Amino acid sequence: MSVKIMGGSASTHAVPPAALQHAARSVENQPSQNGVDAVLPAARLLVLGLQHVLVMYANAIAVPLIIGGALKMPKDQIALLINADLFACGIATLIQTIGLGPFGIRLPVIMGVTAVAIQPMLAMAAMPGVGLDGIYGAVIAGGVYGLLVVPLVGRLMRFFPPVVTGTILTMIGIALTRVAVGWAGGGAGTADFGAPGTIVVAAGVLTAVLLLARFGPGFLANIAVLLGIGLGYGATLALGWTTFDGIGAEPWLRVVLPLQFGTPSFHLVPCLIMCLVMTIVFIEATGMFLALSVMTGRPVSTEDIRRGLRADALGTLIGGLFNTFPYLSYSQNVGLVGLTGVHSRWVCATAGGIMLLLGLVPKIAFVAASIPQPVLGGASLVMFGMVAATGIRILAQVDYTRPGGRDALIIAVSLGLGLIPIVQPAFFRAVPDTLQPIVKDPILLTAIAAIALNALLGSTGTAARSD
Repeated sequence: MSVKIMGGSASTHAVPPAALQHAARSVENQPSQNGVDAVLPAARLLVLGLQHVLVMYANAIAVPLIIGGALKMPKDQIALLINADLFACGIATLIQTIGLGPFGIRLPVIMGVTAVAIQPMLAMAAMPGVGLDGIYGAVIAGGVYGLLVVPLVGRLMRFFPPVVTGTILTMIGIALTRVAVGWAGGGAGTADFGAPGTIVVAAGVLTAVLLLARFGPGFLANIAVLLGIGLGYGATLALGWTTFDGIGAEPWLRVVLPLQFGTPSFHLVPCLIMCLVMTIVFIEATGMFLALSVMTGRPVSTEDIRRGLRADALGTLIGGLFNTFPYLSYSQNVGLVGLTGVHSRWVCATAGGIMLLLGLVPKIAFVAASIPQPVLGGASLVMFGMVAATGIRILAQVDYTRPGGRDALIIAVSLGLGLIPIVQPAFFRAVPDTLQPIVKDPILLTAIAAIALNALLGSTGTAARSD
C-alpha cells in the first residue's frame, strides 16, 4: 500500500504527521500572489530582497556588538565580526532558499543569528580559558550535533499537532512584539526610552506601512515595509537624528576569511550548552517552517522539515568556521512574507546576495546600520503581529469540543507559562545560571509546556517514521 504525499508517493512508513496534514489542509484554496518558485523581474527581486534585509538587519549586527563588547574587543575587530556575520548570513540564506542537495527547505526564509544563543555565549565568554575561540568551537560543535540529530526529526514531528504548533506560533508573535515595542521606544534601556518624538516617528512609520499595504497599488503594497522604513529614515535624517559620521573610516572592500580570529578550541561545557541551543533552534525553526507552509500554500513533508533543519545546522557550522554565530530561520521575516503576500523564495535568495555584498562592502553596511530603532520598531509591530495571527488561524481549526476541554487547557497553560519571562522577568531569578537560557525564553517555555501537556492530556497523532 502506498500513500500519496505532496505530489509524490511513499510507503506507509512515511505518513505525514498530524501537524503536517493540518498545514496541507489549511492552505488549500488560499490565493497566492505568486508561487514559491516564481522568479520575479530583476528590479522587483532587488527591491523586495532589500526589504527583507532591512527587517532583519538590526538583529544581525546586534549580536556581534553584544558579544564583542562583552569580550572588550576593539572597534576594528567588532567591525570584522559584523562583516563576517553578514557574509555568513548570506551564505546560509542562499543554502536554505535555493537548496544544496539535502540542505535547504526551499521556502522564502531569511537566516540570521539566533537571539537564543546570546546569553549562553555571554556565559561562555565569562568562563576561564574559553574566550572567543572557545565560543567558536562550541558553535562548530552545535552545528555538527544538529546534523547528527536531524534524522530523528521524523519521529519527533508527531508531537507537533495543530494545538501545539498554533500555540507556539502565537507565542512567537507575542515575544517578537516585545522586541518591536523596544525598538519603537528608541531601544530598551536607553535613558530617553519612550520619548514623545520617538513614539511619533514609530507611529508615523506604522501608519505609512498600513496605508501603503491597504491602499497602495500592486507593487507599492508589496514593498510597504521598505517604503515605510524609507520615509521614517528620511524624517530622522531631516530631524538630525541620524548622521554618517565615521563612514569615511570604513573601507570599500573587506574580504571575509575563515578562522580569521584564530583556531577554535573545544571545551566540554560550552559545547554541551550549544547543543542545547541547537535543540531550541530546531523547535523554533520547525514552527516557522509550518507557518510558512500555511502562508505560502506550499505543503511541507517531514523530509522538507529535515532539509530545512539541516540547513540551519550547516549554517551554524559555517558560522563557526567564519568566526560568527549559530543561525536560525528568522521569524520576523516570516511575518513580512505574511504581510506582503510575496511568496517567492528567490526574493529571499536575492536578500542573501545583498547580505553577502554588505559583508564585503563595509560602507554600505554602515548606511544600513544607521537606521534608527524607532523606524524599525514602527514597521515591525505589524509584521510581528502577522506571525501571531498565523498561530491564531491554526488554533481556530482546533477541536475545542474534546472531553474536559483538553485543547483549551493546553493552549491556556502553555501561553500562561510562556508569558512569565515577558511580564515578570525576575520570576525565575533563583533558577541556576545553566538553566537561565531556557526559563528566560518565552518561546521555548511555551513549546515545552505545549508538547508535554499534549502528550499528557491529548493524542500526539500518527508518528512519522524515518525511512
